[in-house]
Amino acid sequence: MKYVIIGAGAAGISAAKTLLDFDEKNQIVLISEDEKAYSRCMLHFVIAGKRDIDTISFVDEKLFDSDRISWISGKKVTELIFVEREVVLEDKSHVSYDKLLIAAGANAVIPPIKGMEHSKNVFVLRNIGDANAIREVASFAKRAVIIGAGLVGLDAASALLSLGLEVTVVEMADRILSLQLDSYSASQYQRVMEDMGAVIYTGVSVVEVKQNRNGFVETVHLNNGAVLECDLVVTAAGVRPNTIFIPDNSLEMNRGIQVNDCMQTSIPDVFAAGDVTGITGIWPAATKQGKIAAYNMAGKDEHFDDYFSAKNAIHLFGIGTVAIGMPVAPDNSYVEAVWKNDAVYKKIIYKDGIVYGIILQNDVSRSGFWTRVIKEKWKINTSVKNIFDVTYADFFCINEEGEYTFRQQP
Repeated sequence: MKYVIIGAGAAGISAAKTLLDFDEKNQIVLISEDEKAYSRCMLHFVIAGKRDIDTISFVDEKLFDSDRISWISGKKVTELIFVEREVVLEDKSHVSYDKLLIAAGANAVIPPIKGMEHSKNVFVLRNIGDANAIREVASFAKRAVIIGAGLVGLDAASALLSLGLEVTVVEMADRILSLQLDSYSASQYQRVMEDMGAVIYTGVSVVEVKQNRNGFVETVHLNNGAVLECDLVVTAAGVRPNTIFIPDNSLEMNRGIQVNDCMQTSIPDVFAAGDVTGITGIWPAATKQGKIAAYNMAGKDEHFDDYFSAKNAIHLFGIGTVAIGMPVAPDNSYVEAVWKNDAVYKKIIYKDGIVYGIILQNDVSRSGFWTRVIKEKWKINTSVKNIFDVTYADFFCINEEGEYTFRQQP
């Protein structure tokens, strides 16, 4: 059996490792436009000069020493010919497959802002080339503007602040990290950033940038009338699944490639995992999707069941946070329970005893427990016990055989 995997990110590498555990006669071909496999989550360390491509690798090089893996690096996939079961590369070579996994990730979106076209000092942060380019310009730049205050935007901001640049962050939402955190937990990061010298605008948007005659953006104009001078711009406005090489009307699409819970696409023997599916754009989910895809490619029945929530682990500026599920209650039918002191902040969102979201800041010790509570929809009787005091002991008891047995709270 010949397995071909497009993409050497979290999903692709996870699938390759899993397939190695199966029939030793299998052949695995791993195709990536990158020269090496590395963690995109650590690209800001490259900008800051703290790491390079070798030290952000998450793959043991011995993986590629296996005679069962063929590693085609530094080449883009330009076309898929599903009828012929072939992958076409940019050099016009063809790679045949018996089963295919598309784990090509996503591409950064550059917002359609007036004056942004063909700017020489506007960057995204998606791959090692982006990180190296930003670092090069940052070596002589003094002022940077970050458009977007999600995880990628704040990673870029932290790196540029560490290099001594004057950093301004512009965010359309009413707070930074709006998809992950509520106002209070987000404000803790904003406070530290501002103490470091960053200027942060929330609830505003960029309407135009103006270039000099050499094609470099010199000013960023906001809808509140503010004009920001800059030498460097990083846009962190989200991503779009990388499906450009997929023929129109071939695979069923949703936000990305449509898959079932076996990571199977609408075409037999073609699977997809990771950001290219548009399901959940976080590293742990992509890793699990890749593993599930590999099991099913090998004919084993496994299902992906982590659609229940978005789980984010954030560690920036000395503050650690885990956020699971919804960060803010959608209406007043939900209860938002809060516990905090000078250092720690905890918030649980629940309705009718079912937990839908939790934020743990500076004390993430019970994040595994709350992940399971949300995933399994365990019902909590808050009239019997304070919700922050609930533990596994409230859901399990020891039966007559001395085994732990699940026991729903009354």
